[in-house]
Amino acid sequence: MNATPRVLAVLDGILASAAPGERGALWHLAEQGRELDANVVRLPGGAEVGEHQEDVLDVLLVVLEGGGRVRAGDGDLELAPSTVVWLPRTSRRALVAGAGGLTYLTVHRRRPGLAIKAPSAESAYGGGEGPCLLDRVCPECGRLSEDPAPVFCSRCGERFPER
Repeated sequence: MNATPRVLAVLDGILASAAPGERGALWHLAEQGRELDANVVRLPGGAEVGEHQEDVLDVLLVVLEGGGRVRAGDGDLELAPSTVVWLPRTSRRALVAGAGGLTYLTVHRRRPGLAIKAPSAESAYGGGEGPCLLDRVCPECGRLSEDPAPVFCSRCGERFPER
């Protein structure tokens, strides 16, 4: 059976219908059987997606509105509308919204689902119960942050609850 191409969203309409102060994921790709993930994320002025490293996926980031910068090991990359940035896997980066906020689209290969597997010898925990990671799970999109003290989700931009 062949899949049928279709329009999933009109970004101008999504941006126009979002409340002025709305932040976090405004839209995400949710179709069954997809091999891609995509999100439209809005950060208010001065908000940040803390430094993190994506070890598995390359990410394409397209700025839709506003501006800001990507803080990276080799220096800052300025973001403005229509800027396209490649965030290669293994790169360390942080996003900082400019004074007027930042709205962007990210696209990357879909992550495999989380699976429970037996611990390897290298990852064996030294005793007792394993550490709880629930405070590192984004309340909006469910992504587990690699940052031990996350402030904003690197996928959807949602603020983590205060600790």
